[in-house]
Amino acid sequence: MLSYAIRRMLILIPMLIVISFFIYSGLELMPGDAVSYMIDPEAAAEISPEKLDALRDSLGLNDPFVLRYVKWFGGVLKGNFGYSLSSGVPIRDIVFDRLPATLELSFIALILSTIFGSVLGFISAIRKGSIADNTLTIVGMLGVSVPQFVFGLVAILIFSLKLKWLPVGGRLMPEYVTYWDRFPHIIMPALVLAATMTAGVMRYSRSSMLDSMNKEYIKTARSKGLPEWRVNLVHGFRVALTPVIVLVGFRLPTLIGGAVVIEQIFQWPGIGNEFITAVRGQNFPLVMMIALFSVFAVLIASFLVDLFTAILDPRVKLG
Repeated sequence: MLSYAIRRMLILIPMLIVISFFIYSGLELMPGDAVSYMIDPEAAAEISPEKLDALRDSLGLNDPFVLRYVKWFGGVLKGNFGYSLSSGVPIRDIVFDRLPATLELSFIALILSTIFGSVLGFISAIRKGSIADNTLTIVGMLGVSVPQFVFGLVAILIFSLKLKWLPVGGRLMPEYVTYWDRFPHIIMPALVLAATMTAGVMRYSRSSMLDSMNKEYIKTARSKGLPEWRVNLVHGFRVALTPVIVLVGFRLPTLIGGAVVIEQIFQWPGIGNEFITAVRGQNFPLVMMIALFSVFAVLIASFLVDLFTAILDPRVKLG
């Protein structure tokens, strides 16, 4: 397993180079540039083309595409993430200022959805055909079908505006001293983000559990006279968790960028909001750095999923 882990880690750099190059190429196809976003159209009409060209040259926008990419990636390898084209703030500061808020929201949503989704899927599978199973199936379909922003707006309407139990949004306030002071602010966005994820995990867990219960080793365990709870939990649910782990493992990196809607609805100061602003402003260095973090998270998640799959399922061998 150690040799496999070392090989996988060594492959990360060439994979990052290839993927980041394709992302950089896609951004290059976008019309306009950062200068066109930074300067008001009316003000730009009064500025001479020479001054605009000089501004683009100072930002390195006139360099050939490949040269800009090589400079950017070379700086990343040296730990130099560059500066935001719109504000001039070091990208390192922007990312490390916004990323903790997104990770906090994503981890809580992931933990809640994994626990509730797995347990509800297990109950639905062992109660196949019952009222509980049919009810959970309907709830799961609704959870997957209804957009997150609908859940978010309904939650704000009920729990903030009507009942006044929870704040509308935000994360940090000057009077906050401890984490528990701001805990009420994260309850709604975390639960709303976890709602659709719970539905997906529940459906995967149910299908996987039903598939496991039809395997020969389950029949063998029952023939040995083992208690039904032990057959279901130890022999069935453990193997059934394998595809669920794969789903959950790949959900975390996508949550980093996928929490954009929730962050906007609840005014959560995370990296998703910053990413949308950077894309609109064609702030390519910031967009690329956030995208690179997301890609790296996906690759690490893939590596961890393989390890956990081998641990949970003895039939899986790491090559």
